[in-house]
Order: sequence, then structure tokens, then C-alpha cells
Amino acid sequence: MKPFAYVRAHSVEEATAAHAGRPGARYLAGGTNLVDLMKLGVETPDLLVDISRLPLDDIQEQADGSLRVGATVRGTDLAAHPLVRARYAAVSRALLSGASGQLRNTATTGGNLLQRTRCPYFQDVSKPCNKREPGSGCGARDGVHRDHAVLGHSLHCIATHPSDLAVALAALDADVALHGPDGERTVPVAEFHRLPGDHPEQDTVVRPGELITAVTLPAATGGLPSAYRKARDRASYAFALASVAAVLDLDTAGAVRHVGLSFGGLAHRPWRARRAEAALLGAAPTTAALVHALDEELSAAEPLRDNAYKIELAHNLARTVLTDLARTTRTARHT
Repeated sequence: MKPFAYVRAHSVEEATAAHAGRPGARYLAGGTNLVDLMKLGVETPDLLVDISRLPLDDIQEQADGSLRVGATVRGTDLAAHPLVRARYAAVSRALLSGASGQLRNTATTGGNLLQRTRCPYFQDVSKPCNKREPGSGCGARDGVHRDHAVLGHSLHCIATHPSDLAVALAALDADVALHGPDGERTVPVAEFHRLPGDHPEQDTVVRPGELITAVTLPAATGGLPSAYRKARDRASYAFALASVAAVLDLDTAGAVRHVGLSFGGLAHRPWRARRAEAALLGAAPTTAALVHALDEELSAAEPLRDNAYKIELAHNLARTVLTDLARTTRTARHT
């Protein structure tokens, strides 16, 4: 492992100041992804800024009913929090669907959003990878790509984003709070991760030196029926081949009043299904309406040689999740 410097920050301002102007600096919290990549030689930081002891480890209900989750809240604590379980079931379920219990005890909320792709060509420094080394090529495109993207990919990268949590947060319209050299700003989770385009090495819209300080779950989607479902090769500790997070609300006539739908495992970022949402708003969530909406969304897919199965898989997952949520809403109103 390449030698690196280490500093423990005692405030957000101290952390961002230490990071500023150091392209080789990385923030360290749980370290469950970063340290693994350092061992593989994929990440070679010259400075680690330890933020694990900053006061960013609590979950607070805000005056407007939203829920502010500190960046260093552990996955286990977030999944088990009573308000998260009661109001944002998709978040709790997504966390419990990812990683192992040991990893959830260590991994943080901010780090979860920043984890990097599990594409084997990215993790193997002997293979070409534009994400790891821009201009070197994409070994996966003509190689083994059963698990790779079918939406939004480019000639330069077909990797998928691995986070389960981010998929749920995107469907629920959560925001990410950032603090950096130019002050504070907020970015919707659905816009936080990038599609690869010509620069697959840039996973997110985070600017140099910026630090995630919190994630905010809005009051507007709190308490609405929500769910997360994931298809994978084995029952636990596996990344999604495809996943779905959804939140749904019906009016008194049974038509869709609000819907948030996002896919995981299909793209370089959590894929917010805007076309499907637009098709469903104001309609009764019948099987025909759901099929039409999902056809609209997934018609944008561009499968590769070995991963066309993901389209039908995602279609079936989403139809099942939305049907179940609609049934739950109707049942709740008649009891």
C-alpha cells in the first residue's frame, strides 16, 4: 500500500480546510469501501482526513416534519431508527438488503452514497478501465458484462452504481447537504450521481473538497406507503442485478396522486423513472396502466450482449412493488 498522511478533523470546517487543494486527499469515515480499494491499489490517496469523530452521527426530526440524518450515522442505526421504520420503510428495507450486518455496523450514510462501482474491471488494476484510468478503455464492454448497465451507459463506461440506500433515497426525494470551500449547498439525491458520458471517472456532482454533512428525508413523502425490493444472485450479501424503490399515494377515487419510482442495478446512478411516473399520475394503478408506464420507461434501455434479462427483471419487480403498494393503500382506507 502506498504511504499516506493522516489527520483527524475536529470540525467540519477543519476537515474541508485540510482537504482543500489536495486532489489526492480522501475523507475517511467507516472506510468499508475506501480501504478495500486502497488494498487493491485502485485508490492511492496521499492524505486521509478522518471525519469519524465529527458530530454528524445523529438523526433529528426538523420543525417542518423532515428527518435530518447525519453523514456518519451507521447503516444499522439508520435502518433501525423508529421514525425511519415508521415513515420511510423503503430506506430501512434497502439498508437491510445491502451488505452484511458487520458492514452495516461500520459503514456510514455519507459513505454509502459515495461507494464506487463493483465492476471487476474497475477493481482489477491489470485491466483497462476508463473509470479508474481515463483513456485506458472499457474492458467490460466486450468482456463479462452480465451485471452491467442497460440504461444511460456510454461507450466509455457500462458500470452500475452499487448502493441500495441511494435508490430508496432517490425515490423519496431526499436531499444531500454538502459543505465545501465555497460554503454549503443542497443537491437532490436523484441528481447527486452522474451518468458516465465522456467522464466516467466522476461518479457524483461533488466538487473538490466538499464533504457530505447530512441527508434530509422530506416530510412530503414521510408516512406514504413505500417499499424496496432487490433481485440478486444469492439471498444475502450480494449487489443488485436489479432493484426497485417506490413510494405511492392514491386519492379518494383510487387514482395515483403521488408516485416516486427508482431503479438500482440498471445504470451508473440510481435511475429515477420520470417517464413512468408521468404516465401513472392521475391514472388508476391497474395492471395495464403499470405495464404501459414501465414500458415507457424501459424503452430507453440499450442492453448489451449478455444483460437484456435485466429489462424484464426490472419490469416485473416494479410492477409487483407498485401493485402491492396500491393494495396496501386501499386496504388501509377500508380498515
